[in-house]
Amino acid sequence: MDLAAHMVLFANVVKHSSFSAAARAMGLTPSAVSKQVSHLENSLGVRLLNRSTRSISLTEAGRAFHKRCVGIAADIEEARTQVTAMGKHPQGTLKVASTVAFGKAQLLPLCEGFLSRFPDLRISMQLTDRPIDLVAEQVDIAIRFTEQISESSLVARKLAPNRRVICAAPAYIAARGAPAAPEDLTRHNCLRLSTVAAWNEWAFENAEGKWELHAKGNFEANSADAVYHATLAGLGLSRLSTYLIGEDLRAGRLVRVLPD
Repeated sequence: MDLAAHMVLFANVVKHSSFSAAARAMGLTPSAVSKQVSHLENSLGVRLLNRSTRSISLTEAGRAFHKRCVGIAADIEEARTQVTAMGKHPQGTLKVASTVAFGKAQLLPLCEGFLSRFPDLRISMQLTDRPIDLVAEQVDIAIRFTEQISESSLVARKLAPNRRVICAAPAYIAARGAPAAPEDLTRHNCLRLSTVAAWNEWAFENAEGKWELHAKGNFEANSADAVYHATLAGLGLSRLSTYLIGEDLRAGRLVRVLPD
């Protein structure tokens, strides 16, 4: 038992005016409480309590020490109560990291409802597609795609599959035509992401098997959100997540290519 625990025990003994009453309150045996008080006195080198068969009383040193013990015990109980309350009623700052496109499209619309449910929380949101050190930057929760997870020590939980499709603006298709097969992409302008190399390896699968094509083009950006807007502007073909472009496909602002 460390000094702080001994001080809490001593404060309880004085509060209940007996070893047995303090023992009942703390779920210990009277002999264990008496033994710990004796150990405390020995470690301090002073007598804290005068003992008789019927009662205990504080010595002069015990009175001075007890004042400190009461303060320590109160601080520990306050800390315990505060932390327990935070588990039941979250408060403080929640630092969240996400890619730019996912954060804007999926997380930001949820914040109002989340903060209404937990009014004592503050959200500090970091939207970036660059690699970040989650520990060094003290991130509590990070939403990441498979290509971004490289540290084996991270605790990760799969939230959902992420489906990507190749698409382009109608203006680009009108000017350059639509690719009829994956190999035709080598003659098209494929928009790239500069921060995650694996994002530029476009995977295909058919009855003959699986293969990848390395996307090449004259435009790249450090954010999938920028690639998305470049696609809308007609700069080229891109491979984007359906959560991001679903409405654009339905509205005809983007056209899916190579759907098979």
